[in-house]
Amino acid sequence: MPSNTHPKLVHVAVGVILDSRQNILIALRPEDSHQGGLWEFPGGKVEQGEQVETALSRELYEELGLESISCRPLIEIRHDYPDKSVLLDVWWVDSFTGQPEGKEGQPIKWVNTSELPDYAFPEANKPIIHAVQVGLESVR
Repeated sequence: MPSNTHPKLVHVAVGVILDSRQNILIALRPEDSHQGGLWEFPGGKVEQGEQVETALSRELYEELGLESISCRPLIEIRHDYPDKSVLLDVWWVDSFTGQPEGKEGQPIKWVNTSELPDYAFPEANKPIIHAVQVGLESVR
């Protein structure tokens, strides 16, 4: 029987954080991390048995010092990289408290939706950019 060569699926909670002007917060991945040096939407791994919303709140607090007040599902993306597979569970974060700061030393930046394609993101994030642009157009 052949061995399973598929990498383990990593479940990731991702936040698309909106400010009052509909700008979106992005962060630069550390050079030494998977897909390092690329921009991302903040978030992190969902722990075994953890609810996605709980994981997202925890990660946003640990990474940025933000407390999520209101979030809603945006899109789920499964992407296979050569070395790992990810399931991105992406949520709009439309209400939060706190001033975001890169608690792990990562640069962060608020960008207009139209500017998102100007930044280098991991391949798995490209459908998020499309979903964000379509989603914000429908509420304008």
